[in-house]
Amino acid sequence: QVQLVESGGGLVQAGDSLTLSCVASGQSFGSYVMGWFRQAPGKEREFVSLITWSGGNIYYADSLEGRFTISRDSAKNTVYLQMNSLKPEDTSVYYCAAGPGLSTDSKRYIFWGQGTQVTVSS
Repeated sequence: QVQLVESGGGLVQAGDSLTLSCVASGQSFGSYVMGWFRQAPGKEREFVSLITWSGGNIYYADSLEGRFTISRDSAKNTVYLQMNSLKPEDTSVYYCAAGPGLSTDSKRYIFWGQGTQVTVSS
């Protein structure tokens, strides 16, 4: 089992920045790919970014236009999502997830955090 705990969400204004954190624990979490997804009300969960613990593989959703940066601190068992130039359309619940392979499909991820709300006001 892998446990994931997100934090860092909140209410910000358009143009602001926010950094989300995801602390991983449990058995063999280091062997999983870590992903960030988001889900807005009434919409499907969508891929945001992923990273391997080695840092050798990083992917982003094209729609982000380079505004987000994913990183990891292996010593702290933590994955980060730095979000810059936030827009109202970024408003969602953001989830951290762990899966066995490089994938943008949420169905391929096995372990999920509880989510953290990000609200961007205009």
